[in-house]
Amino acid sequence: MTQASAHRDLPVWRTLLFVPINVERFVEGAHRRGADAIHLDLEDSVPDAEKDNARRLIETAAIRVRRGGADLVVRINRPLDLAVRDIEACVRPEVDAISVTKVASPSHLQLLDELVSKLEQNRGLPVGRIRFIAMIETADAFFHVRKIASATPRLAALNLGTEDFAMSIGMEPEPEALLYPKQHTLFAARAAGLIPLGFVGSVAEFGDPQKFRDMIHRSRRMGFEGANCIHPGQVTILNEEYSPRPEEVAAAHDLITRNDAAKAEGRGSFAVDGKMVDVPVLLRAERVLTRHAAIEQRNARLCEFATAGAGGAA
Repeated sequence: MTQASAHRDLPVWRTLLFVPINVERFVEGAHRRGADAIHLDLEDSVPDAEKDNARRLIETAAIRVRRGGADLVVRINRPLDLAVRDIEACVRPEVDAISVTKVASPSHLQLLDELVSKLEQNRGLPVGRIRFIAMIETADAFFHVRKIASATPRLAALNLGTEDFAMSIGMEPEPEALLYPKQHTLFAARAAGLIPLGFVGSVAEFGDPQKFRDMIHRSRRMGFEGANCIHPGQVTILNEEYSPRPEEVAAAHDLITRNDAAKAEGRGSFAVDGKMVDVPVLLRAERVLTRHAAIEQRNARLCEFATAGAGGAA
């Protein structure tokens, strides 16, 4: 593979489940939901009067939500003074990534990167270990998305924050209106070798499971690889739809096998079911198998944690 993503060691984040850090029952149950990552929220779900207390909860909440093997992401606040205090509280060994809200420019991320690097160094953590997820949530930031995507090696994923972005534009967060900005953000993520997070629709729509599944299935075919979710009922759907289907994995294996046979005969391409198979088709097959293997590894890790937890409970 020649794309930038081939050179990055990116995590598998099909599902990032938002959990308000100040709601005890949600924190306690988060590790049982099956999400690839738990997205502890310091931002919208925490009232202004509770922000300081929310930061104090990070240490214990981080350990608890990781019990099922999920990665831990912390969503921080804007403006900058709140972001700095959030970062000072969440640069810890248990935190895998920081979700940077309302990213304004490449320099915005670079400034926060400098702060996180200094804290990692001072706290004995590997510098660069904690990743960033960049949230594009304003019209102005949208026009800088390509440069934002390349702002720092710490950046792992890019997402368009549907509700805030729609409000910034003055539009309704409907699929027709979101298609262009969502695709443009996806293209910027792919060009920079990042995970394209999201789907073409609103994260608030969880009342109709089949409608939600159809939306995710369509978005995955567009190239998205994972998404935030606000309800545990969305986790299974996202995990299934953002994973290669068994028939896709079988077909990819078949293509690779046929290609090996064709190369042995000195042929650079071949036909399957009346369709020509050439380099782009084979690269897609390789991508399917690579993603399938990464997801299987992730699932094995989650099973190990679940087994260890069951043993401990016994």
